[in-house]
Amino acid sequence: MIKTSHILITVLITIGFLQIKAQSFAIAKDDPIVVALDSFATQKFMEKAWIKPAHPKNSKFNYAPDSIPLFDDFVYENRLAKLDAVSPFDLEFNPTVKGYINMYANRKREMVSRMLGVAQLYYPMFEEVLDRYNLPLELKHLAVIESALNPLAKSRAGAVGLWQFMYPTAKMYGLTINSYIDERSDPYKETIAAAEFLQFLYKMFGDWQMVLAAYNGGPGTINHAIRRSGGKKTYWEIRPYLPIETQGYVPAFIAANYVMNYHVEHNIYPSIPKKHYFELDTVVIKQPITFEELSSILEIPVEDIKYYNPIYKKNIIPSGGHILTMPKNKVGQFLSNEQEIYTMLQQRSEESKTALDNHVKEKQINHIVKKNEKLTTISKKYGVSVADIKTWNYIGKKG
Repeated sequence: MIKTSHILITVLITIGFLQIKAQSFAIAKDDPIVVALDSFATQKFMEKAWIKPAHPKNSKFNYAPDSIPLFDDFVYENRLAKLDAVSPFDLEFNPTVKGYINMYANRKREMVSRMLGVAQLYYPMFEEVLDRYNLPLELKHLAVIESALNPLAKSRAGAVGLWQFMYPTAKMYGLTINSYIDERSDPYKETIAAAEFLQFLYKMFGDWQMVLAAYNGGPGTINHAIRRSGGKKTYWEIRPYLPIETQGYVPAFIAANYVMNYHVEHNIYPSIPKKHYFELDTVVIKQPITFEELSSILEIPVEDIKYYNPIYKKNIIPSGGHILTMPKNKVGQFLSNEQEIYTMLQQRSEESKTALDNHVKEKQINHIVKKNEKLTTISKKYGVSVADIKTWNYIGKKG
């Protein structure tokens, strides 16, 4: 009997790795979650987030770089069961979840590789904040389906950032939004706001699946679905009464949780990120400064400064003691020359203001020409050349 049991287990596992296809729920290309994922991943920010794709010469399972493994349902169930055993979420496997797993692991492989790379920058910070608020660490994967880990992601509805906050919710949780700054794109501050919002939702519903659905559709939508379902209290029971996007939201979260943990088994490896979380540090900027000026001072490309500081909307850090994020090896260079930098900026500001004032004064001078008055007389009066007067007044020019 022992030998028979051993053979049966071996056969089942072998079937999984022989890549036998099973029935699953097909995720349409116009699925709201897929559409949002595509729109976020194609934004320019994501082009700057990594150095290059990476596939090891000797991959864990000896797959060829272009190999796309497929597995039997038994394998998916077994892997999700392992994740579920250490999670407060109900990470169940069903055809809809499998559809989203296939979407991530097959159709969106390159995107997953990019997200795995960017995750090395953001996940350590997410975990730190979630742990501080006593929230499940699995919630870090929520940003995968919310924004594809793009801090500049903006939805068609106007939600912004890694955690996709709408303007009213962002203001409610203390995020600053003005002409120069949008703290919804500040990875740390928006993560704090997301943690507080998730904590609020859990106090309201007491069930993590319901919390996920409420994060996507809003608490009012969930309460309405509960009423329409006759008072049901679990996500899967009220799911038929939810909007289409929210119906796919929890399955997509389960699938994201799966693929971010089992990407190697699917022959997906992280793209190499420009920087990891622990390679960055911050300084307080005491005077207004442009990204171009910082680039010149620190010898960092403007695009890299923007990548590390997505909060600033116009490539300018305004006055008010705002934070600049940069590679750690540049912090000492900035701090040791800080006073000289501010002195130089002040001189530039005064020179620019003087030049602007002089330019404005020239524009404001008007002269009424008297009868038979010559241009030479006017030029001597104001200390300018005849050629300048002709240029400013389009004298002698055709058209």
